[in-house]
Amino acid sequence: MAQRTVEPERGGDPSPASFVALLELQDVGGDAFVAPPAPEQTGRLYGGQLLAQGLAAASRTVAAPRAPHSLHGYFLRAGAVDAPLRVEVERVRDGRSFSARAVRVLQDGRLLFRMMASYQVPEPGAAFTARAMPPAPPADTVAMTYNEFSRRAGEEEDWDGEARPMDLRYVNPPDPQPGEPVLEDQRVWMRVRDALGDDAALHYAGIAYLADSTLIDHAALPHGRRWQEPSLNGTSLDHAMWFHRPARADAWLLFDQSVEATGGSRGFVTGRIYTADGALVASCAQEGLLRWK
Repeated sequence: MAQRTVEPERGGDPSPASFVALLELQDVGGDAFVAPPAPEQTGRLYGGQLLAQGLAAASRTVAAPRAPHSLHGYFLRAGAVDAPLRVEVERVRDGRSFSARAVRVLQDGRLLFRMMASYQVPEPGAAFTARAMPPAPPADTVAMTYNEFSRRAGEEEDWDGEARPMDLRYVNPPDPQPGEPVLEDQRVWMRVRDALGDDAALHYAGIAYLADSTLIDHAALPHGRRWQEPSLNGTSLDHAMWFHRPARADAWLLFDQSVEATGGSRGFVTGRIYTADGALVASCAQEGLLRWK
């Protein structure tokens, strides 16, 4: 699987399919913003876009140097990829060290997503990491992209997830065809495709955007099934994240993901995000719907 790969173009002016363009929020007053539609042309709206645009809007209402340390969101309805979104922020509280924001994302007047985000003034403290970064080959030696795996596993031919401004490389993809249960943790190298500069808010939003990319997909693996099967009715239900330290979303990050439990037509998965040099920068958890026809 290891071979030389061609790197995507980086930097340059924002384009409609760039992450920077996706976060160009129009301020319409009253802590409300209009966010651009998705770069995809088919399928349902990607949940990571709701996370990223919601967090970016909330960050517009928080004064530096406060930075997000956690978010908890619920996906309430499926959204369309061809329509803009309205993002409304409520300033719940500003304390000495912490700020809380509530976010609502609507499309054509329908509520799609709700989120709480908390921000903290940076301060020193004792550091500890329970799980070191697992072994993984360098990202530029990994050839299997997530889009290639999805197509091999039976994703619809007209799915255009490759339009999303992210680069994902599967370290240990399961056999594309359904069969034996897969119980090992899944590892993916990932990054936002744009060069994001030094705007910390962009990088936090970028990590949130990436964190929804593959997480719930793995919930089907212990059952010998694949998320891409046409017979599966699956979707993300909620998503929680904790940011442990700043990191660049346009640099390679290793996403180490574990299926914790399934049952009740739901799957629960956790993930840990590391920099290439092994620092744990974020943790996340997600539950999703698992229904087979």
